[in-house]
Amino acid sequence: MATRSALINVMVRAAEKAARGLVRDFGEVEHLQVSRKGPADFVSAADMKAEKLLREELQKARPDFGFLMEETGASKGSDPTARWIVDPLDGTTNFLHGIPHWAISIAAEKNGEIVAGVVYEPVHDQMFWAEKGQGAFLNHQRLRVSERRNLADAVIATGIPFKGRGDHAGFLVEAEALMKEVAGIRRFGAASLDLAYVAAGRYDGYWERGLAPWDAAAGQLLVTEAGGFVGEIGGGRNPVFGGTILAANAHFHLPIAKILRGAAERKVRSAPAGAAGAADAGQG
Repeated sequence: MATRSALINVMVRAAEKAARGLVRDFGEVEHLQVSRKGPADFVSAADMKAEKLLREELQKARPDFGFLMEETGASKGSDPTARWIVDPLDGTTNFLHGIPHWAISIAAEKNGEIVAGVVYEPVHDQMFWAEKGQGAFLNHQRLRVSERRNLADAVIATGIPFKGRGDHAGFLVEAEALMKEVAGIRRFGAASLDLAYVAAGRYDGYWERGLAPWDAAAGQLLVTEAGGFVGEIGGGRNPVFGGTILAANAHFHLPIAKILRGAAERKVRSAPAGAAGAADAGQG
């Protein structure tokens, strides 16, 4: 049985405590359409409540740590080398629609490096966790990325730009290029869980653009500790803060990167003058 460190135990306890309130709120989703306040406001309140609880629990256990949180942004602690990176509710749209696929994501950063991560999916009580150099686990079971070697057998996850955000045309070019090569592409709507599923061998790879640090911080450690490879889509090595991510097993990382690069080059060649730069600028 895997032994959790004191740091992981702090993160697990905080996630479990915040999850109790979120699960209760999730149970109310079916009634939200008749709520005077409205479902979006309800979910926003649930999100903020969870973030507040996580901050309190993590600060109590490690008072010197700073924070980088989705809702309330960055704040420094007395130890400038350490902070928590937190998404209190990843998969908000799923939560809002009563789809049981959302998670709490917590990462511990030390000296600019992610050293521990937890992704908790409360509806099915799936606690994914990893610590640098110690492996990745689902509850108490060791995780390994998939061993598939034939890209034609691979299932790849992604995130789709929505509501005017991101480069829609560029995504369609990339998706079309990959669809010709793989068994299937999935879009489940929670980046932290997409990465956890790669670590567990459920997906063979995952790519997405326009991510924030709290989307990827814990999940990318899960993948690397499960024997996978994680980087930026264009080849950079800072997927947490680089805004793009490509995660896969050892056999698929380079082939998928090559396909995505080829798709990007085709898009640039076919775009009107100035369009490519404008699209990139819209990524944030």
